[in-house]
Amino acid sequence: MRSRYSRSLIVRVLAVLVLAASSAGARAEDLVGDGVLLQGLDKVTARITEIPVPLGTAVQFGTLQITAYRCLKRPPEETPESKALLEIRDARPGEPGSVLLKGWMFASSPALNALEHPVYDVWVKDCLNAKSSAESGPK
Repeated sequence: MRSRYSRSLIVRVLAVLVLAASSAGARAEDLVGDGVLLQGLDKVTARITEIPVPLGTAVQFGTLQITAYRCLKRPPEETPESKALLEIRDARPGEPGSVLLKGWMFASSPALNALEHPVYDVWVKDCLNAKSSAESGPK
């Protein structure tokens, strides 16, 4: 249990450092997506599946229930990066769902805030229909 706590603390510290470093310089505003393209791995069958998730809609992947709340993507002239605010629950039939992950997941660093599940891996590939915030309206 101690190593899990330590690893969690290290991951959070690294996340803060990455966010601080990414906001240090002047850069263009992120593009806002209306959905997230995830990739999921079923470790039992070794199948990889692309999972499109519209914002605010829960999508099933095996026993996982995935909801995306935001997706941001850097503009083409910047270093590539997509990040999504996700909630992933394990929703097994006949059992109350448990939250496995609630937070930001980064395409360039999937291990930074990774889903820990014995059967499934999920990571961000891209934002769907990403547009500038001026085109997509108020936030």
